[in-house]
Amino acid sequence: MTDENVLNEFQYTMRHIAAAVHAITTRHEGQRYAIVATAFSSVSFDPPSVLICVNSDTSIHAPLMAAEHFAVNVLSLANRDVADACAMKKGEERFSCGEWQDEMGVPVLASAQSSLICRIADRHRFGTHTIFIGELVGAHHREDAKPLIYYDRRYIDISDAPDQGAS
Repeated sequence: MTDENVLNEFQYTMRHIAAAVHAITTRHEGQRYAIVATAFSSVSFDPPSVLICVNSDTSIHAPLMAAEHFAVNVLSLANRDVADACAMKKGEERFSCGEWQDEMGVPVLASAQSSLICRIADRHRFGTHTIFIGELVGAHHREDAKPLIYYDRRYIDISDAPDQGAS
């Protein structure tokens, strides 16, 4: 396979992996920053930690490189407007919808399915991205929220998917 074929197949594969949608937020020098992302994973339970992968071309990258904390806001179906704002708007306009609260110095979405507030423990640059590892310093979860899922370049509702384990 050529490098171009490998890249095309990789992009096609990644588009067909359903993923939860997150609003990654931070604050630096008094300004709030946010992006919408799917590149998130747990790292460890001891210490409780997660990672996010952020393209170095994004507006939040430099602030995250300088920041001490970030938040991962796991978006619910009801937060589609927040996802759209984070994807399509710039700067402070990304916070134009949703109820945002300041916790431990970072913006946290009150209506998110979950919010994880992290202290940046490590940063690793690789290719076009930086992997930020965050140690949890705060967390919230709502039981009544349904996740916002991204699949094949669109948001989907999985809440009506049949339970295959049920008889």
